[in-house]
Amino acid sequence: MAGRDLESTAKAIVAKGKGILAADESFPTIKKRFDAINVESCESNRRAYRQLLFTTRGISEFISGVILFDETIRQKADDGTPFVQVLQRQGVLPGIKVDQGAKPLAGAAGEKITEGLDGLRDRLTEYRELGAHFTKWRAVITIGDRIPSQYCIDANAEALARFAVLSQEAGLVPIVEPEVLMDGDHTIQQCFEATAATLHSVFNSLFEHRVMLERMLLKPNMVLSGKACPQQANVEEVARETVRCLGRVVPGAVPGIVFLSGGQSNETATANLNAMNALDEVHPWQLSFSYGRALQDPPLKTWRGNAANIQRAQQAFHHRAKLNGAARYGKYSVEMEREPVAERA
Repeated sequence: MAGRDLESTAKAIVAKGKGILAADESFPTIKKRFDAINVESCESNRRAYRQLLFTTRGISEFISGVILFDETIRQKADDGTPFVQVLQRQGVLPGIKVDQGAKPLAGAAGEKITEGLDGLRDRLTEYRELGAHFTKWRAVITIGDRIPSQYCIDANAEALARFAVLSQEAGLVPIVEPEVLMDGDHTIQQCFEATAATLHSVFNSLFEHRVMLERMLLKPNMVLSGKACPQQANVEEVARETVRCLGRVVPGAVPGIVFLSGGQSNETATANLNAMNALDEVHPWQLSFSYGRALQDPPLKTWRGNAANIQRAQQAFHHRAKLNGAARYGKYSVEMEREPVAERA
């Protein structure tokens, strides 16, 4: 794929009013989600649930892309149509998670490094042939007693950069995801400092590895108080500090920033994104979303493994996506949460 096409793809993913559905849960993660609704995590149930999401009518009005898992990109709908084609017919770009998970980082107690670089070039070629347009790699950074260490930050930044340049070589847009976790009792200022340090290292590595910034997207955490912090930052503070942090370290050449929800509630993730887009500031990048649980909780709890609930679950998914679409314009309000969910024909 030519470089210009990669730039067009990156811009299409962060088109105004739209964002990404992260449906790339690993087997352990999707099992936790299914356990919560008493549904067995078997291949047929996982396929049925994702088909429910991907076939929701009108979703392309708010969803530009979907991140798939290795199993999912190979699955088909009931009529035999590959999920990749189902999404493309909806006007949605399929992508793929390519990392193989975070493991303990040797020599750094309490810290992790994401694995999956071995054999990545060949896997990227296969995923492109299966129909993927973009990729994603997640790194995990923990705030705690004397961590994150610079060693951990730099090791993950190196891996992210190697993933990104290999993706671009394969004709795929990389979504670079360095996540500073919400877990802990740290303040929003500590999160700001850890996030800024992480992003600084990441962009240094991206530059050193000759990654074209116009042909990638960034998927960071928002700057938040730790879950156990007694002093929780409000929506306005989160918006202000997140944008201030990004402004210090993210080059303007990056087309867009697609935030992860990182364990926030559905409503909070939407409200925080909305507040950022409502700021009276001009940003060089689009501020969008790449939400998993914050988009999927309502349809998952409505579906509960029962085919009779599919239509209502799709309505719930469409409504949640619509609210996040409004947040892309800074036009979301809490009152919209109480609007009746429109029926989908």
